[in-house]
Amino acid sequence: MRVPPRPARTRRLKFVFPAVVSTALAVSALSAPVAAAAATQGPAPAACPANLEDSASCYTGRSTDGAYYAIAVPEKWNGSLVMHAHGGPDLGEESDPERSIGDLERWSVMVEQGYAWAGSSYRRGGYGTRMAAADTESLRRLFTETFHQPKRTYLHGQSWGGNVAAKIIESYGSEKHGSPYDGALLTNGVLGGGSRGYDYRVDLRVVYQYYCRNHPRPSEVRYPLWEGLRAGSTMTTTGLRARLQECTGLSSPPEERTALQQRNLDDILAVTRIPERTLESHLRFATFTFRDIVHNRLGGRNPFSNQEVVYSGSHDDAALNAGVERFAADPTAVRDLSYDSDITGKVSIPVLTLHAIDDPTAFVEHEAAYRASLRGAKRDQHLVQTFTDEHEHSGLSTSEYANSISALDAWVRSGKKPTPASIAASCPAFDASYGTGCFYRPGFTPPPYATRVNPRPGGLNWPALTAHQERKWSRLPSVGIAP
Repeated sequence: MRVPPRPARTRRLKFVFPAVVSTALAVSALSAPVAAAAATQGPAPAACPANLEDSASCYTGRSTDGAYYAIAVPEKWNGSLVMHAHGGPDLGEESDPERSIGDLERWSVMVEQGYAWAGSSYRRGGYGTRMAAADTESLRRLFTETFHQPKRTYLHGQSWGGNVAAKIIESYGSEKHGSPYDGALLTNGVLGGGSRGYDYRVDLRVVYQYYCRNHPRPSEVRYPLWEGLRAGSTMTTTGLRARLQECTGLSSPPEERTALQQRNLDDILAVTRIPERTLESHLRFATFTFRDIVHNRLGGRNPFSNQEVVYSGSHDDAALNAGVERFAADPTAVRDLSYDSDITGKVSIPVLTLHAIDDPTAFVEHEAAYRASLRGAKRDQHLVQTFTDEHEHSGLSTSEYANSISALDAWVRSGKKPTPASIAASCPAFDASYGTGCFYRPGFTPPPYATRVNPRPGGLNWPALTAHQERKWSRLPSVGIAP
């Protein structure tokens, strides 16, 4: 077990991209294979995060598909590589050059533990799980070609990146020839898949409109709520926040809300079971990301349904169920979203998950969906799930991240499957260095997904997409979401 000195505070980075790095500089700074790649817009030298600048070499570049990426190789490299799949999805049509840089800084703990690290910003923003998976796999191949074949390669997926990493596990490699990945760590993952993983945001979108009637307003152009937002709308996040405040007084102290605002807020929260502190972020997703999915990825087709959902928890459930907007999904849209992002459970490598029990964004019940998917595929023997008594989505204890990658590595190297209790027991050794705490709850089991999210017809059966159905759909022309 390698436990580094406690890292210093990182500083804001200013990276240099290949477009502004001369070939001469690249040649002088890198080994021959890396220099050859740099001359063709491959990895070029870049500044490392402050806590890595004396212990690692960092590089940036852009793939032929347009995806920016960042790479770090520690001076005392243990020979293994961590491939990172970031969350989101970020919106926008262009790859964000800052995304992989920020991810390297955020996940520098992996490099501190001796692992090389590589993360892609993906070739564009917007939804596309298989696209993100392909870009991550392309970067792994680039790393191998530029440096050399790692002893072991691990995946790390955070948030929606957990869905991306889960898709990578299932899509690359085969039972016969094996996988290029040796293990995977999924942290606070969105593991319900696209066809079911956003149903609670579908419910939020219609329940919000029932009570607030300002998204859209009666005076504005009407559109079906499953679109999230009409294609040509100029609404901004600031404008959406103003409407949410108008209806619920969300940003005001309770004593300053009107009686109607408080009742609207109470009803929306009770029916959707979304925490108050992340209500706005979920509504943004149900607005702007839904618009991306529907208009940019599915050609205006509807992948969502709420026809048979019975809403409860409000001050008048009968009126809510009678008045809420209802719609049925387009089967071809469901097929394409499912093929792109649903989990088949076809796992053949060790998978370790880490999830905050009180995650307000990717509810912990996503873990129940993932276990049910692997169990349905008879592959749950490859899964170990750990849970912590934490309350955030984007950042858990650094000690736990270091402990998790170490536990996964030990599992892969020894073949001995750990338990939640044994993983919890190994965390204090890392906390002695990082001092960010260990909050494991080894005895916790998440309740079924359907206890948190209203199930649609067939929604109690997992996996949502079987390996057989995936193979069948893969033979169709233009199935899924275009990259």
